[in-house]
Amino acid sequence: METSWRMAATATLHCLTGCAIGEVLGMVLATWWGWGNGASIVLSVVLAFFFGYLLTFTGVRRAGLDVPTAVRTALAADTVSILVMELVDNGTLVVWPSAMAATLADALFWVSLVASLAIAFVVTVPVNRWMIGRGRGHAVVHEMHGHAHH
Repeated sequence: METSWRMAATATLHCLTGCAIGEVLGMVLATWWGWGNGASIVLSVVLAFFFGYLLTFTGVRRAGLDVPTAVRTALAADTVSILVMELVDNGTLVVWPSAMAATLADALFWVSLVASLAIAFVVTVPVNRWMIGRGRGHAVVHEMHGHAHH
């Protein structure tokens, strides 16, 4: 099966959505609770994984998989993708001057978040394409969707 860049981009965009929800929610909660940068990053990463997995989990559940299989599928499909995305995304924010000090009211917060997620997207698409080409990552999800229709 020819692995298209489109399939990799779709898988990455899917992952990016979960990551973005988790990141923003993590930043909002950490800011609200007055947490420091370290705790804020940890919370954002945990929530990014949670929402990234949740989106895949709900998608494969809708395709008819039982809960244990859906959990395994989400873990198999998204772990590397989310990990790469979070490393690049948070790495970008950490090295970006004053991005970590920016609050939700600052334009810099949103600009640096969007830019870091965009960079993470660009880095993660080839990773996902490589994994799908080897029958891993989101190939697992596509395979499940294929089986669900039979």
